[in-house]
Amino acid sequence: MLRLERGVVRSAGAPSGPTGAGPTGTGEQRLGVELADGEHPAVADVGLVGGCEVGDEVIVNVAARQLGLGSGGFDIVHANLTRGLRAPPLGAEHVLKLNYTSLQHEIDPVDARVGEAAVSELAGAPVAVLALHGQLAAVAWACAGARLGYVQTAGAALPGSHSRTVGELRARGLLADHITAGGAFGGSSGDAVTTAGALAYGFSRRGWEAAICGPGPGIVGSGSSLGHGGLVALESAHTALALGAATVIVPRLSSGDPRPEHRGLSHHTRSVLELMLASAIVALPAGEPVPELRGRRHDWRERQVDLAGYAASGLPDEVMGRPLGDDVLFFAAALAGGVVLGELASARR
Repeated sequence: MLRLERGVVRSAGAPSGPTGAGPTGTGEQRLGVELADGEHPAVADVGLVGGCEVGDEVIVNVAARQLGLGSGGFDIVHANLTRGLRAPPLGAEHVLKLNYTSLQHEIDPVDARVGEAAVSELAGAPVAVLALHGQLAAVAWACAGARLGYVQTAGAALPGSHSRTVGELRARGLLADHITAGGAFGGSSGDAVTTAGALAYGFSRRGWEAAICGPGPGIVGSGSSLGHGGLVALESAHTALALGAATVIVPRLSSGDPRPEHRGLSHHTRSVLELMLASAIVALPAGEPVPELRGRRHDWRERQVDLAGYAASGLPDEVMGRPLGDDVLFFAAALAGGVVLGELASARR
């Protein structure tokens, strides 16, 4: 059941996120909403449900807060009863995201702008596949100099507006585009029906020299080896490989995670590497031993990384509450992925 409650907006910030407030009225808006048991933090995806003002009556979904989710412990606006029911007229769009749910909405898919010939643009195209959104900034920073696109996949937060990292990377010129694919929606550069369509559009129409595929903020997890959002990396890797891309797996490594299954090579990445149907490039920071895996052999590439330079960059340097100094290996692995991605982009020019 949807866990919905009626409330009143008591505080409302300006929309922010990958697109900011902007003339399009998109982004994520932080709110304080008074419910029957008091005031709670909430967010509204402005591109989906419209903006909110103090005094508006809203319906919020309280499930994440009631579950105590670490990365999603706030309420989500489901509808604005005061002003959010007056959507603009439909355009020419005929494709839906979140289809057959109460949040289905029309999109203009970027996939529709590319033909079959666009697949040829992907032969040898460098594509990095992430395990976590927290790797995105380090990979993009280490790949600086290439025209880089980010394809946000399923596996974690679906709204494109939820990532402040994307907004910062775009503002700094480290990301050229942000496209949401599959179940993810609201990318600041557009929506795609599939990851393959997003990659084809980026390389053939947007001039990408490299791409990153990975989930939005947060991660879905059940504690099992197969029931986690990180396994979406398997789908992304297979898609990239099938399109002829030079596919780089950015492994989830950790020297500071208190959970044994995530120390060293996380079981999330281990599952992906052991289940892959073809070999891929896997980036490692210099000196990190190649882990033993069941099944297929991969192309492991060790690279020196600039941890001090990244730490001084001002980009996000915390993962799940741990600063860079408490989990050096996590950031070193992400930086190694960016170095390898940048090398592949340079070699292809």
